[in-house]
Amino acid sequence: MTVSIWVKVENKAKLAEKGRMLFRHEGKQILIIQQEDKIFAVNNRCPHEGYPLSEGSLSKDCKLTCNWHNWKFDLRSGDTVVGGDVLRHYPVRNDEDGLWIDVQDAPQEDIRQKALDNIQDSFQRYEFDRMARELARLKQAGGEYAFAVSHCIRKNYDRFEYGSGHAFAAAADWLAYARTQESQGKDDEALAAILEIISHVAWDTLREKTFPFTADTQPYDQNSLINAIEQEDENTAVALARGAILEGLTYEELEPALAAAALAHYNDFGHSAIYVQKAGQLIDQLGSDVLEPVVLSLIRHLIYTSREDLIPEFRHYAGALAKWDGKGEKAISSHDLTGLSVNKTMDRMLQSSAKIEDIYAAIHETLARNMLYFDMALDQSTDHPIAQNVGWLNFTHALTFANAGRDLCGRYPDLWPQALLQLACFSGRNVGFIDREQDVSSFNVANQQAFFEREFIKLVDHGLPEPVVSCHRLKVLTAVREDAELMSSGVARDILLASVNRFLNSPLKRKHGLRTAKQARYFVQQEG
Repeated sequence: MTVSIWVKVENKAKLAEKGRMLFRHEGKQILIIQQEDKIFAVNNRCPHEGYPLSEGSLSKDCKLTCNWHNWKFDLRSGDTVVGGDVLRHYPVRNDEDGLWIDVQDAPQEDIRQKALDNIQDSFQRYEFDRMARELARLKQAGGEYAFAVSHCIRKNYDRFEYGSGHAFAAAADWLAYARTQESQGKDDEALAAILEIISHVAWDTLREKTFPFTADTQPYDQNSLINAIEQEDENTAVALARGAILEGLTYEELEPALAAAALAHYNDFGHSAIYVQKAGQLIDQLGSDVLEPVVLSLIRHLIYTSREDLIPEFRHYAGALAKWDGKGEKAISSHDLTGLSVNKTMDRMLQSSAKIEDIYAAIHETLARNMLYFDMALDQSTDHPIAQNVGWLNFTHALTFANAGRDLCGRYPDLWPQALLQLACFSGRNVGFIDREQDVSSFNVANQQAFFEREFIKLVDHGLPEPVVSCHRLKVLTAVREDAELMSSGVARDILLASVNRFLNSPLKRKHGLRTAKQARYFVQQEG
């Protein structure tokens, strides 16, 4: 139970004269306002950006306006009428003993819970700066950023109509980054990293309703879960997952089925495997409280994801996978895969007698080389068909997927053929959008450690409005750092580092107004 701390206001002359006065007590600035027979006490600093409310305007119906940004606060109800953040109100007692104000702060637990509630409330209008303030209030009240992320996931996982996306996938990397910054005493950078997670969830769920999951449960069976996902049967897949969680299964025990489902097709241009990998990392960091929401959201993604190996460009995949036996007769290197189409890249892999690790190294280097030589003129072009709308993220996905594939297949080696042939899909598709004649020598990285230190520092001050772009920068940089540390070939590592260096330090065009207009007109003309 909280005990009140009543402090007497000794000099009330200014209140009687002007109807308002400023009262200071142990660092607090409290604005006291009298209107007729009512007396109110509130924080003098506007909760928006700190402008003194003593300079504000008071209406006849007891609404106090901050004249800087027109935020309005109802002194009688305590509501914020215009704006977002809640203004603190202090209990007032005015009797024969004088004017008293209760300056006792609310319990830390209550402050933390209010901050969490206010973060969620800020989603309605995507109040980015308010999210930051509430996170700061949570932390100041002894809360942990990880709990804010966990709360955010549990409150919003069923507002993603088609399941988990980049917001959840990048959360694990942002959390790891934030913890590193905190350990180095860089509190601002840590807050900025957590803000990336919270604001991305807010962006992706902006004004979305909930899309409830079935509450049914079924006894868990791994093959049944894989089959339910393949059949796009969400209710059965979710019921099986709920059954597994009730039985006490961990994500590590569910991951084999989820990885198999993610790699069963060239799913969503590789996103699915990445999401499976990152879901495990996120649960490792946040604990069992997010196991169910993360898994259910991931399953929904796997149910609704596109399956690109069913379209003509990648239809060769199924046949190549059926032929994979690991009994080819040729060695393989990146040069053997350079410039090959999707089909020819797969066929060359089938001919290889190399170890899995060598095939992976060859295709990984090829993907990095393709990214290094991406023809940015095509990205800027306004005169090409929709099928050729390729940008930087098509190339970064290849490297992030390669990292996820290596990670997952390291635990589940039977999935290597799927992962390698899907990497061939990336390579063969992207090869049509590169210019090997351009000079990219300026992007060579002389000092690997200094490069990563510099680029990770820049991550939280990127200035890019879309969360999906900043999260791609984080994910590919994280993946490349991990992979570069494992690579033995100096040439391959140099190409990998140069490719991501070029991406991080090149223009990224995200809105193509003229191109979209031209493609729309052409499309409508062809509708007939």
